[in-house]
Amino acid sequence: MSVHRQILVAHRGFFALKLNEKWIKQQRSSGPYDVEIVDCDDIEVYIETLGLMYCKDMRKKLMKENVLRVLGILKVSAAIGFDAGVLSCLEYLEATPWAEDEEEKVVSLLLELRLEGINPGEVLKRVFLDVTSGVDDRSDNEVLIKLLQVIIEGKDEKARREMKVLVTKMLRENSSHNDLRKESSYSACNGCLQLLRLHFLQAAEADMQNIGQIARQADNLHWRLDILIDRQIGEDFLKTWASQSELSKAHSKVPVIHRYEVSRVTARLFVGIGKGQLLASKDARCALLQTWLVPFYKDFGWMRRASKGLDKHLIEDGLSNTTLTLPLAWQQEILMSWFDRFLNSGDDCPNIQRGFEVWWRRVFWRCNAEPERPRQIQIMTATIENS
Repeated sequence: MSVHRQILVAHRGFFALKLNEKWIKQQRSSGPYDVEIVDCDDIEVYIETLGLMYCKDMRKKLMKENVLRVLGILKVSAAIGFDAGVLSCLEYLEATPWAEDEEEKVVSLLLELRLEGINPGEVLKRVFLDVTSGVDDRSDNEVLIKLLQVIIEGKDEKARREMKVLVTKMLRENSSHNDLRKESSYSACNGCLQLLRLHFLQAAEADMQNIGQIARQADNLHWRLDILIDRQIGEDFLKTWASQSELSKAHSKVPVIHRYEVSRVTARLFVGIGKGQLLASKDARCALLQTWLVPFYKDFGWMRRASKGLDKHLIEDGLSNTTLTLPLAWQQEILMSWFDRFLNSGDDCPNIQRGFEVWWRRVFWRCNAEPERPRQIQIMTATIENS
């Protein structure tokens, strides 16, 4: 391509060095001045970048381009020291919206380029709070906790439900588990729990002024528990919930229409244990059942009918599996009690007959096989000794 030396030199950088006066004197006898460009990835972008040197208003010229094209021009401009081109590209990138697939390319290139004397900070402020290092030094944890707290305190129920679904989905999509600290999460859960205790015990004493807050705070607690379990940090909450004997004792004094949401928290813990999402100690699992199983039974019919989207079979499997993790004697006590309750309540009692069948086989099949066990052990021992 043919260009004007004075235009290229005026923009300094690579061409100013190539086309200096000494070089010009050496070339005069050989006709036109030739400069060979090597390592050129995209000739069209390179030509367009040199063309920008002729523009009086580069910004207006770039407005006709798209983000990816401007990134190409920016890369060439930085390579040849075309500072005016670099600045124009940065102004464009700072002002124009980016698509999701473009954002990563913009950030990657700006962090990769070493722009001498030019700070891309205004562009990077769109994605980083601390643009000097490319790392966000402000605690992501604080931002997330604030978002969760705003949702909990929101007044519009429909909007709260929508934002709960949105934030939960975005947290699950985030592969890092370090952005929501355990202590902050438990602090927020304890806040919900204290409010639940306050309103629940008031209602148990026939003070119905804030009885609607029971379902609200139980729902908040259920949602926060979902997040804890997703982040694999729910075991301590299980212990806390299992220790709420005062709430459990007051349970029957609160009308079921207002209290059944509380049993959804218990149900979520059963599902978590049953699916291996909560690895709690034997004592914690036993305490959970001792404290909350009977209230859970009493509320199950209401939960099944009133809770939209409730997966009855998932909860029943969770309770079955939770029971089967206990020592055999405790399994027997729980399942015999369930057997009697189920026969008298029907669908208003969870159907955990699968767990009952497993317990039955553990007890009766192995009892029948017991006489053979000593001989089998002796034979195995003898075989090992002889070998």
